[in-house]
Amino acid sequence: MAGVSGRLAELMAELEGSGDLAPEWAGAFKAVPRHLFLPSTVWIEDGDRLVPVQREDDPEAWLDLCYANDFVITQVDDGEPVGPGLMGAEITSSSSRPDVVALMLAALDAEPGMDVLEIGTGTGWNAALLAERLGAANVTTVELDPQVAEHAHGALREAGYKVVAVTGDGALGYAPGAPYDRVIATAGVQRVPYAWVEQTRPGGRILVPWLTDFHNGALVALTVSGDGTATGHVVGNVAFMPLRAQRGRRASLARDVRAVAQARRSVTDLHPYGVMGEYDASLAVGLKVRRCKLVVEHHGEEGEYTVWLIDPWSGSWASLRHVPGAACFEVRQLGFRNLWDEVEAAHRWWTGLGSPAAARWGLTVTGEGQQVWLDTPENPLTGGRPGERQ
Repeated sequence: MAGVSGRLAELMAELEGSGDLAPEWAGAFKAVPRHLFLPSTVWIEDGDRLVPVQREDDPEAWLDLCYANDFVITQVDDGEPVGPGLMGAEITSSSSRPDVVALMLAALDAEPGMDVLEIGTGTGWNAALLAERLGAANVTTVELDPQVAEHAHGALREAGYKVVAVTGDGALGYAPGAPYDRVIATAGVQRVPYAWVEQTRPGGRILVPWLTDFHNGALVALTVSGDGTATGHVVGNVAFMPLRAQRGRRASLARDVRAVAQARRSVTDLHPYGVMGEYDASLAVGLKVRRCKLVVEHHGEEGEYTVWLIDPWSGSWASLRHVPGAACFEVRQLGFRNLWDEVEAAHRWWTGLGSPAAARWGLTVTGEGQQVWLDTPENPLTGGRPGERQ
């Protein structure tokens, strides 16, 4: 079994071979071992359960998780596992995939000596990578969850990185260290907090995972101008848990799906993959259909699943059953919203625009709100609230 050095070498070879790791960040990845920042208890997904893997019980399995090119679940149920034996029901914090970390650090376009604010310390590994290349004195990191922050701050101290580590609400930024040359968020937002814009120097960059209720993430790079406006395009495909202040309501089949026998029934020939599996389509649909959560329920039969669309605010829901090889799919809808009809209409809208790729969408953020646009700020999204000032 490979030790830490062997596992790290394998991970480095994978990241460098795929082109995910920019050469200027390779030294930091080699110098900052990931396992030093992961807690001794992490979790793996087993069906709908989150099962703990503890370092003291199975150190090899724990190390395998540390150095796999995959995310690692580091907290469940906001630190209070609801199941027996530390088993959890919901992921509430994780260490991002190393290739996603590499992608975001490259997109941050930071240079040694620049001042960087990180929103969401998590395990502290990303802050350590920033400190290794840019200098610890230039890195400020903010974490809302006291339990997560305590672990990260300890790991950073033990590894020798004297960054400014703050326990607080990252949505507010950290004004005492402003202005910053770069701001990087490791939590997704539907609305970019204007505090981040206010605390960034003119010409500085804000890198943020942008999501909707329907779509779980696109990486947006914003440039801040002297008039207090930040604007920029989608630059990558990432998926992050939402900023806690913007979690909204969670969707639950057990809680939110009611009166199935009373549902309105119809048929569609729109394949569910074309809506939820196609990244560009999913992003566009999420811009038009608000307060619509997506849940996929897999069945025992190979390739059979049900797509659930749930509005936990109003109680409306829709479902579509996928059967391999079928040309049409049964749809059920209940509530004052016909959610599948809304999704189909949004998909037609997207194809009517020429099926634009994600990179053509952008954001403008001002003190008055947020504007979504296609290609240029002069072409704002219309006909839906995401295109209005928020």
